[in-house]
Amino acid sequence: MPPEEKTSNKEKWNSTSGTIMVATVLCVVCSVVVAGAAVGLRNTIEENKTLDRQKNVVLAAGLLEKEELNPESVNKLFAEGGRIRKELVDLETGKPVSEDQLEELSGYDPREAAKNPKLSVKIPADVDDAGLKRREKFAYVYKVVGDSGELEQIVIPIYGKGLWSTLYGFIALEKNINTVDGITYYEHGETPGLGAEIQNPDWQAKWVDKSVYDDGEVELAVIKGAVDETSETAAYQVDGLSGATITSNGVTNMIHYWLGPEAFGPYLDSLRSGEESTTEAPANTTAGKTNG
Repeated sequence: MPPEEKTSNKEKWNSTSGTIMVATVLCVVCSVVVAGAAVGLRNTIEENKTLDRQKNVVLAAGLLEKEELNPESVNKLFAEGGRIRKELVDLETGKPVSEDQLEELSGYDPREAAKNPKLSVKIPADVDDAGLKRREKFAYVYKVVGDSGELEQIVIPIYGKGLWSTLYGFIALEKNINTVDGITYYEHGETPGLGAEIQNPDWQAKWVDKSVYDDGEVELAVIKGAVDETSETAAYQVDGLSGATITSNGVTNMIHYWLGPEAFGPYLDSLRSGEESTTEAPANTTAGKTNG
């Protein structure tokens, strides 16, 4: 190639239009690669998300220690005949959905349902403690049963607004539907070292054996500072997160909403009274995805 032609090509690529052209080609190629990877790994990503949620159900119930969690041990608990029975509940009636409804709700995803006007309800502002505006009509719960199938624990999904994000977690109650067995959080965008301490096992341990209800009202709350163990209300209080008042309030608010009469309250009442039947979605394959 003649020297003058080489110089011309070099000037072409060093020009503004040449730079834009190279940048555009790189952007298109990178976008195709990222999009292809996202599509190709979609099933794996969803499976890992499901496994992570299941691990948090197990941790909330205290069935395994963190170091014991692996796909095999978790799948065994969720398998048919295992100790964890997944159930889809109509939040308005407080009853498990019927077999016919389960078929109609095949592929049901509570998180997506909360955005769908047909599958969600608007939350009146005066009871929207968790700051959600809408919630799904149906939600999954997880029953932990004994060898004879008797209820030992119930694990409830909870979510609501924190400081920067929506917090997603689970709370486990003993069969008396009042005493806390554990709490976990598996997704949030709170500040590391402050609000993100909701995932600190030491703080989560402070919830164990706390009481939720006093005379039928949800009293459990995260307070500012440390709990005075000599106080008459200590059984309903959890230490606040230092430097994370808004996140702490968000945790209290979601507990009050989801365990209250506007959400799981009717279902928990039926469990407490022994009225609730046992229509269950098949473990793992259920009527769709879970938000917990």
